[in-house]
Amino acid sequence: MKFFNSDYFKYIGNRLYCEDVPLNEITAKTATPVFIYSKKYFTDRYKKFSQEFNDIDHKIFFAAKANFNLNVIKIFSDLGAGIDVNSAGELYKALKAGVTGENIILSGVGKTKDEILLGLKNNVDLIKAESFQEIILINQLAKKLRKTANIAIRINPNVDPATHPYISTGLSENKFGIDFSDAIDTYKEAKKLQNINLVGIDMHIGSQITKIEPYLEAVDNLSEVFFKLKEIGINIYEFDLGGGIGVVYNNEKEFPLKQFAKQLKPKLKKLKCKILFEPGRYLTANGGVIVTEVLYTKKNKNKNFIIVDAAMTELLRPSLYGAYHHIQPVNIENKSKSIFADVVGPVCESGDYFAKNREISVCKPGDLLSIMSAGAYAFTMASNYNARRKAAEVLVDGSNFHVIRKRESFENLIANERLISEVNNI
Repeated sequence: MKFFNSDYFKYIGNRLYCEDVPLNEITAKTATPVFIYSKKYFTDRYKKFSQEFNDIDHKIFFAAKANFNLNVIKIFSDLGAGIDVNSAGELYKALKAGVTGENIILSGVGKTKDEILLGLKNNVDLIKAESFQEIILINQLAKKLRKTANIAIRINPNVDPATHPYISTGLSENKFGIDFSDAIDTYKEAKKLQNINLVGIDMHIGSQITKIEPYLEAVDNLSEVFFKLKEIGINIYEFDLGGGIGVVYNNEKEFPLKQFAKQLKPKLKKLKCKILFEPGRYLTANGGVIVTEVLYTKKNKNKNFIIVDAAMTELLRPSLYGAYHHIQPVNIENKSKSIFADVVGPVCESGDYFAKNREISVCKPGDLLSIMSAGAYAFTMASNYNARRKAAEVLVDGSNFHVIRKRESFENLIANERLISEVNNI
């Protein structure tokens, strides 16, 4: 079987390290399952992305939906990033992490009245509107607050991103954005509203995109709208490309960032406006792992099972998308011995698995396994199904590590519940 090594997660001797800390040193303190993140990975990845566009006016807004731990948000904010939020909860977290309103974008296809109000009251940089009904509501709420709302309109460029259909967002059949053919009329109508300030145009064509061609096509389509708006006197000054850049989970090719920037920048420079990016997965996915303990191994006829203490409650992607996450031992005892097995969790669903018929090192109860590429869309999609307590999160910084989220307690599970008998006695 293959063993993944990087500058951030690597074997030293027979032990797997995150930066300069052996993973089993962390689990000795936190128990398992536990999420472990590399601060250096997040920092290096952000700088690499930003430097490719340092000759154009741009700003990166980290997509908090990928990883919304307060400390992760703060790392990117301290590096100069804004934060892209998709709910009142993510907005609240960004504010708690010290991000100011002018560095926050409020996104989402179904924002509630309360979410829009929260954004307006905190003077977010802009609200990305995805329907004309939403634009009307934003205008009404801004008027009540005696404010003018900065908005960008999300246009669906009808581009196939060649990704999993569940994470494709740029086709006409998807729920997101305003249809390309309706874009100009929507801007014209929005321009008439007194409490709306049209500042930008936005797209987001999907997630885990590994080719540059869909982006280039989408930018061409969106640029067409941009210049038509200029011709009719609607002068927007922000052009938002969204996020969605893919990463290597298994056999994918590394996204050609340098080539992407080289081909994209000439198109962007013609716009003569500020360019916004909203990467999430690209900045964090391979900067995190889940360490889990083997509970049992068993064989049903010819089928091998490795049962671990992590579950779909920690990492839903394999169950939801059939997504691949590499799994390797934290401590290598014998590299040459491997079997084909299903790696499964303890939750009461047949869909609770991390790998099927995967070649994996022979292991025994008590061994630790590392589920790789768990820095994005892992903890943020976690649940309490089967009344499981959400895992701890740890941030490694060089030779130090910090527990940045404690494991939930049993009291956490019932904190907001009340027995009727207790309520009636109050």
